[in-house]
Amino acid sequence: MEKLFGPIALRSYVAEFISTFLFVFAGVGSCISTNKLGASDTQSKEMALLIVAMAHAFALSAAVYVASGLSGGHVNPSVTFSLVISRQISILTGICYIVAQLLGSTLACVLLMIVTAGQAIPTQDMAEEMTGFGGTLMELIATFALVYTVHVARDPLKGSDGVVGPIMIGFIVGANILAAGSFSGGSLNPARSFGPSIVTGSFRNHWIFWTGPMVGGGLAGFVYQRFMCLSNNQVSLSTEAAMPV
Repeated sequence: MEKLFGPIALRSYVAEFISTFLFVFAGVGSCISTNKLGASDTQSKEMALLIVAMAHAFALSAAVYVASGLSGGHVNPSVTFSLVISRQISILTGICYIVAQLLGSTLACVLLMIVTAGQAIPTQDMAEEMTGFGGTLMELIATFALVYTVHVARDPLKGSDGVVGPIMIGFIVGANILAAGSFSGGSLNPARSFGPSIVTGSFRNHWIFWTGPMVGGGLAGFVYQRFMCLSNNQVSLSTEAAMPV
């Protein structure tokens, strides 16, 4: 219990809360701004999608960077779940991280509703032609790409990437929002979807933004740690080198 609620652990939970707050405030805020400016034609809608994707990419890069030294900079329940699956953090620590992320997202949306003078908080949803399976699969694939990138950036044998790791994480999120945003909503992050849904009370298709990202994140963690991890490969090579010929 001391390890779970000690000063270091509490500091990491606060770091996740703050970073998720910063990310969701900027991400949802960009959606509110583009909605207010209006997008009446195809070109305007394309520009709005680009702006939203860039805002999420920039905000996530910063959020991951500022929390990386304290909590690892998860900012996403899917990332946390993948690290639980790969046994890098405990189940109880993972639960505490996810609670902090959801609270940070909710507070960001509450404050956005206040500071924008009651502007509608946009919730994520799928395109009308998308099925539940299609939306879930789109979110799964996009989140797999994100979480796989996170694991590559975190691999200790790669050395310290400084700001490069967070920037790459931001890039893959921005790219996948451009790819998936018009179809499944491009969430890639249950916390990003949770805050707006709680504040507005709208949970239409909300399960998709948990199921797809959590399965995709867990799968990415398993695949990287089982087959691709440089640390594991180094151990295997060292073991083979020590074997007598």
